[in-house]
Amino acid sequence: MGLKILMAVTGIVLVLFLFAHMIGNLKIFVGATSFDHYAHWLRDLGAPLLPHTWFLWIQRAGLTLAVVTHIAAAVVLARRARAARPVRYAHRPKVQGSYAARTMRWGGVIILLFVIFHILDLTTGHLNPIGDREHPYANVVADFAPERWYVTLFYTLAILAVGFHLRHGIFSAVRTLGQQTVAGERVARTVALVLAVTLVAGYLSVPFAVLTGLVA
Repeated sequence: MGLKILMAVTGIVLVLFLFAHMIGNLKIFVGATSFDHYAHWLRDLGAPLLPHTWFLWIQRAGLTLAVVTHIAAAVVLARRARAARPVRYAHRPKVQGSYAARTMRWGGVIILLFVIFHILDLTTGHLNPIGDREHPYANVVADFAPERWYVTLFYTLAILAVGFHLRHGIFSAVRTLGQQTVAGERVARTVALVLAVTLVAGYLSVPFAVLTGLVA
């Protein structure tokens, strides 16, 4: 139970970051000046108490700790579940459950690979066509240009995986943290679905706006 609570808490931290990051991404629809100003503001957040970019590094360290803890807890729980059933079924019957619940593991792998790519692409700039830290707006536009459709495709698959992962994860976290009633579960499922759809729509609006020329 302790590991499940740890997964739930770290998952909530990551979800809060995802929504905050999504809101920041949507500033791209306001224009290059606003988006670039937002990106530079993040680097100076905490000044003068914190030196330049320290807030971002503290945030990255905290998120990394949350991700590692979340994955480690998931691995331990999966191994314990497997150890509790040492003899495999000759024929494993289908278990009632959502598609998201059955794909949490591979979805997590896709998300992890995407995070690594995303950092190298839009954080360090190594995989970005421009890679100019002073002009984040231009980096995003160049990244999702029509000729780089494969990047948009990979981004889309990763965000959909995040949506499935989020839908099941929020519901599981609510149950782990004490919501066990039938009515409560129904509400938790609805809230999880709404949050997942909102997150997916928010994140995918940016690459498809660039792809269609709405943002250029």
